Amino acid sequence: MSLLRLEHVGRTYDMGHVQVEALRDVSMAVEPGELVAIVGPSGSGKTTMMSIIGCLDRPTSGRYELDGRDVGTLGDGELARIRNRTIGFVFQSYNLLPGTTAIDNVATPLLYQGVGRKERMSRAGAELERLGLGHRLGHEPTELSGGEQQRVALARALVTKPALLLADEPTGNLPVHQGLEVLKLFQDLNADGHTVLLITHNPEVADSARRRINVLDGAIVSEDRAA
Repeated sequence: MSLLRLEHVGRTYDMGHVQVEALRDVSMAVEPGELVAIVGPSGSGKTTMMSIIGCLDRPTSGRYELDGRDVGTLGDGELARIRNRTIGFVFQSYNLLPGTTAIDNVATPLLYQGVGRKERMSRAGAELERLGLGHRLGHEPTELSGGEQQRVALARALVTKPALLLADEPTGNLPVHQGLEVLKLFQDLNADGHTVLLITHNPEVADSARRRINVLDGAIVSEDRAA
């Protein structure tokens, strides 16, 4: 069974005097254990796809299934639980809590799951150790480099053991060498069995994936697989 499946999905935004069709008849699937990149220029529809896949928005038409569930039938509370438990988000801007240590940033999603403090700290520390930040547990975001902040964001996404890791332009704010390190982390995580979906306009980021889904003008125009 596919981990996620979009069937003839469309998304139209009502701008008052005009209807904007952001997605048109999009059908795709991602299998467990895949590393897939959704690629397209600004305005192509890839961000709207990410919002729907991440349960941050709903399609206007079509059907979206995630981990065997029809997302269109779920209420807001159920969608919030899916975002917290099934999907790990990694954003270009990191979205770390200012004035909060790395380990507390990573532990925050577990707090919303009702996990006790001792277990939260243990699991958060283990993820940071795994990503090479065991020596930075007590540092706040302003004390970390961009690459380290992205690793903290990645650890926070992984700490809930999500079925899907969803990354939006994960190297967009990083110098080249730090971006390459982050991409290597995604490849290593995928090799360990994690399902990873990258959203990007950068061909080099897309080339790190095993499959590319190319989006333009709200539609999938082609798919490529790595040799």
